[in-house]
Amino acid sequence: MASSHSTTAVTVQRAKSHLLRILGVGFGVAVIVGSTIGSGILRTPGEIAAQLGSKDWIIGLWLLGGLYAFFCTLSVVELGTSLPFAGGWYVFSRRAFGEYVSFAVGSSDWMMQMVASAYLAVAFGEFAAQLQPALQGYVKLLAAATLIVLGLLNWLGLRCGSRAQELTSALKALGLIAFVVGCWLLSPGHASLAAAPLHAPGPKRGLLLAMVIAWQAVIVTYDGWYSAIYFTEEDTDPRRNLPRSSISGVLACIAIFVLVNVALLRVLPMGQLAASETPMADAAMATFGNHGRQFILIIALITAVSTINANLLIAPRILFGMARDGLMPAWATRVNSGGTPASALLVGMLAAIGLVLSGSFETLIAIASFLFVAVYLSGFAALFVLRVREPNLPRPFRMWGYPWSNLAVLLASAAFLVATVVADLKDALFTLVFVALTCPIYLLIRNKPAAAAMPVALEK
Repeated sequence: MASSHSTTAVTVQRAKSHLLRILGVGFGVAVIVGSTIGSGILRTPGEIAAQLGSKDWIIGLWLLGGLYAFFCTLSVVELGTSLPFAGGWYVFSRRAFGEYVSFAVGSSDWMMQMVASAYLAVAFGEFAAQLQPALQGYVKLLAAATLIVLGLLNWLGLRCGSRAQELTSALKALGLIAFVVGCWLLSPGHASLAAAPLHAPGPKRGLLLAMVIAWQAVIVTYDGWYSAIYFTEEDTDPRRNLPRSSISGVLACIAIFVLVNVALLRVLPMGQLAASETPMADAAMATFGNHGRQFILIIALITAVSTINANLLIAPRILFGMARDGLMPAWATRVNSGGTPASALLVGMLAAIGLVLSGSFETLIAIASFLFVAVYLSGFAALFVLRVREPNLPRPFRMWGYPWSNLAVLLASAAFLVATVVADLKDALFTLVFVALTCPIYLLIRNKPAAAAMPVALEK
């Protein structure tokens, strides 16, 4: 009788920590598009044009950034199909580097998601206030309300959250495609496309600095290409679906980014593009008339909602994976009947709302911009380590062009990180402080037992 009761208790505990395996390729593409195509594309084209001043350089750099994102994607697809468990980058670093490094990676990743959610929620409030001036003065309230509504939607379950992601990502992509088509069909174009650059390239050092600054803007805009890796444990067949969704998703993002920039260069004179903080709004005004600004604001609202929803889907899976290994409190493994790590979602939602209401997360945004590339580096390094240490690890997908392709993206990411540190030493020091703080926190929790064992095999 006691044995039966014990078996029942174990079964209940496992059920509480069980994620639903219901996702497919469509969701993977949607979460990548939702995470990658964010507010960056609304402003970075102007920044890049100001640095480069040449149509060929601009389009070439966006294509180069796309190539970087593509090979980065191939790297994490190999890792994700080999280790298809919830947690994303944390899972790879734990397997390759052990507990402490993985704790630092997972904590950094989670913090980045929360800071991004808060930032985008505030952006949503600002966009809404621009669309409806009566909402001026309620930006923080709108931001908090957006987080609560999307949090409750995801609380209902994975089906609701994933459907919302698919819908908002589709609307966002369609809106941007409509913008591009409108720019080509409704605008006569501008003769300045053939004009000389804003400034001559000048000495090599000047051109190199401009390229570095523009490259940073491109890489930040492409961030999000990896988002499908967090959901491999909930995918019906991750070894088959992750390569399809990840490659399709990143190619869709590359196409949209390049087409948007081609459309902007068609409509706006180079000088105006380089001086604009909101080039898409300026191009829409020139193309669609007085309703162009409203059109772009609606796209911006959908973009913010889609990216926030993706972040609220991702963040609980990071805490879930860490908690299952005993590196976070056991309550973070609790999964509700809808397949949502509900307690982890609640904590993340409250953290993002707290950041919004405090209005003091600018430094955290700067820290997050350092950490996201550092997290990339942990994954690329993990691929090298696991190829050497575990040659027999099942690899349903192998990175194309390995080892040179992985070495190239690792070095490009490292160069980005070094350049960012040199450009912003103060915030780089804050980042080091944040990472250092993970050590005592890790030491406090390292002896706690894991809440549940990580699955050792996938169900077909």
